[in-house]
Amino acid sequence: MAFETVWYTTNVPIDVVDILEKDIQKFDSESQESKLSGNILDKDIRNSTNVWVPTSHWIGGFLWHYIQRANRENFLYDLTAIDGENIQYTQYGPGQFYNWHIDGGIANCYKPDILPGSGVNLAQDQITVNGESVRKLSFVLQLSDPSEYTGGELQFMGTAGQLYFAPKQRGTIITFDSRVKHRVRKVKSGLRKSLVGWVVGPRWK
Repeated sequence: MAFETVWYTTNVPIDVVDILEKDIQKFDSESQESKLSGNILDKDIRNSTNVWVPTSHWIGGFLWHYIQRANRENFLYDLTAIDGENIQYTQYGPGQFYNWHIDGGIANCYKPDILPGSGVNLAQDQITVNGESVRKLSFVLQLSDPSEYTGGELQFMGTAGQLYFAPKQRGTIITFDSRVKHRVRKVKSGLRKSLVGWVVGPRWK
């Protein structure tokens, strides 16, 4: 029986995290208000700012190592790449949050042009479905030290409805099934910083 969430204390030296944050600052000019899937801005659901970092950046390889390890040791999913070949550097300031949501699921999959059960089998629909990638894993790298902010906890809701929190320790990487409901609680003070991304693979079969 596998776990829905897995986390590792990476023991990243503080100096390395500082270098990473300094490196990411060059993307700050591209910072924008965080949006939902479909490029929708809804600050009642999600209120934060983010900038996109390409996976060609050195942090991509670091994250990929832990994603692969978590997958090998727990999930055993068929994975291909980080979604969009980009990682999201996200910041939550006082009063900012992300309400309950999931990162992937059947609602996010391609919807055929034909009605299920109609008996019609359009070739293009079959090609699209068979070539579709879906989000299977999500990941978060905690960049802020817990002493730098209050609130802002990453909270999960398990399939049985149980609630639990991810560690806030700086350098912790949390990997979880993209279908698990989760949220970032409202930050009360300070600044919560993290790297976030999603890992895709062939459509579930």
